[in-house]
Amino acid sequence: MMSLRTDEHEKHTFNVDKVRKDFPIFKECMNGQPLVFLDTAASAQKPNQVIDSIRDIYQTEYANVHRGLYKISEALTAKYEGVREIISDYINTEHTTEIVFTRNATESINLVARSFGTAFLKENDEIILSELEHHANIVPWQMLRDEIGVIIKVAPINDEGEIIMYEFEKLLCNRTKLVAISHMSNVLGSILPVKEITRLSQAVGAKVLIDGCQAITHLPVDVQEIGCDFYVFSGHKLYGPSGVGVLYAREELLEIMPPFMGGGDMISSVTFEESTWAKIPHKFEAGTPAIVQVIGLGVAIEYLKSLGLEDIRKYEKTILDYATQKLLDIEGLRLIGTAEDKASVLSFTLDFAHAHDIATIIDSSGVAVRAGHHCAQPLMNRMNVAATVRASLGLYNTEEDIDRLVSSLHNVNEIFN
Repeated sequence: MMSLRTDEHEKHTFNVDKVRKDFPIFKECMNGQPLVFLDTAASAQKPNQVIDSIRDIYQTEYANVHRGLYKISEALTAKYEGVREIISDYINTEHTTEIVFTRNATESINLVARSFGTAFLKENDEIILSELEHHANIVPWQMLRDEIGVIIKVAPINDEGEIIMYEFEKLLCNRTKLVAISHMSNVLGSILPVKEITRLSQAVGAKVLIDGCQAITHLPVDVQEIGCDFYVFSGHKLYGPSGVGVLYAREELLEIMPPFMGGGDMISSVTFEESTWAKIPHKFEAGTPAIVQVIGLGVAIEYLKSLGLEDIRKYEKTILDYATQKLLDIEGLRLIGTAEDKASVLSFTLDFAHAHDIATIIDSSGVAVRAGHHCAQPLMNRMNVAATVRASLGLYNTEEDIDRLVSSLHNVNEIFN
């Protein structure tokens, strides 16, 4: 147990044993062993507070939102719209209308590509990505390239997994119209200097989109301090439900961007001759939304805040440091991604075994990790590996979890040696 003080001068005591009791999955076993869950970067487990809120809505409060004039519809609409305020406060937007609900971060990026990209980019305009991007922040821009002829350039990283800033700066020019880049790598855990990247990019007139899927779980995010134009993340990585994502975009951009999809709830008026659009953000939210998932995301954020965000981050850092040292002591283990500034992701290979074999064998010990290219094949190529094992940490992981991982990896070495 550790007692820490937050920046808000509130006292919080982060007790991981108490926190784990909020997550019912840890009462379960996997292959006859207590579960060690080390795949939070893919999707985080859910606390009782989120699970209970979802169940309660379906049992006693459910109705459609925005349309009903009866009591439970109006009450649920207020609760649903209140989540915009929760998220706005969490990432410090200037206006709550700058929060657009989507299905996930992938849809958020596609929304920007299809709406902003097709409306405001043209042939030979340039988009800059980095070598460590998730496929969700590569493929939509390739589709846009194939449609309108934009040019994609790629900022390189070094062997440690850090973006090479002087090489990034060399790519910037008056043809650069968009920079789309991760805040934190889902494979390496590297944290990118997004504030500096934003400043340099906007100096040449480019807009900046930041993929915050990993960062939002482990880092403080202040979009006004960063200065970015777009910021995206998914609810399921933030201890909330799947099926809900968030797009933050500057109000002035949302006002001029055309709708992404057409249908109910995104219109002001409809005739057979023409339609007019609802005000932002509803202009981008066609159809019945993910009502319960959005509210569950709000509950997840409030849960994290109740634990003390700075306390969580400090605790996760102690587990990351412990895990890093323990893994480096394993014979034949190569850690992929050793950036000076990184958070709770550890990717590695073993000399004697393929990543898929490793994950399968340690699964028999109740240890859940991810193996493969992690939706980042260009990054795998850059690091000269076909696949890695990825152990990604959450606020519920303990030193005992790491010891179980290390013990299971020693078993792998014994089997293959």
